[in-house]
Amino acid sequence: MSKSIGSTGLRWLWLAVVVLVIDLLSKFWVIKNFRLGESVDLLPFFNFYYARNYGAAFSSFMGQRWALAAVAITISIVLMVMMYRTVAKDRWSNIAFALIIGGALGNLFDRLYHGFVVDFFDFFIGDWHYPTFNVADCAICIGAVMVVLEGFIFSKKKEKPES
Repeated sequence: MSKSIGSTGLRWLWLAVVVLVIDLLSKFWVIKNFRLGESVDLLPFFNFYYARNYGAAFSSFMGQRWALAAVAITISIVLMVMMYRTVAKDRWSNIAFALIIGGALGNLFDRLYHGFVVDFFDFFIGDWHYPTFNVADCAICIGAVMVVLEGFIFSKKKEKPES
């Protein structure tokens, strides 16, 4: 017997779509308004800086475009299956999964369409710069932290017997 999508975590996929749209629009804006390598100072510790990432996190796995695309697709499918198996009321897990899916699909689009991922958030202290990143990366990281918190903190609360 199949479940209705509304009763499963798939109900939260709208959030993945929102992340995807914001990510793609922000990258489109950067491509249209910046030259590669151009930087605009916004705060004493933050710039918009147009960079291209041909790898994954911190430019690892350079030149592995198709392998990275396969990983993004696989992760998205696995998380959607997990969302299907999760009840819609389990907001925390479903939001985490949706954030990761939206971010993975945003970077997947870049890899398939451009051959690289558009990055533009540049945080720094003095001459030290954190690796440049984008909206999709933020969503993936927030979702991953939520999954970790779910596993370490919230699952312990569920295990405690009620008095």
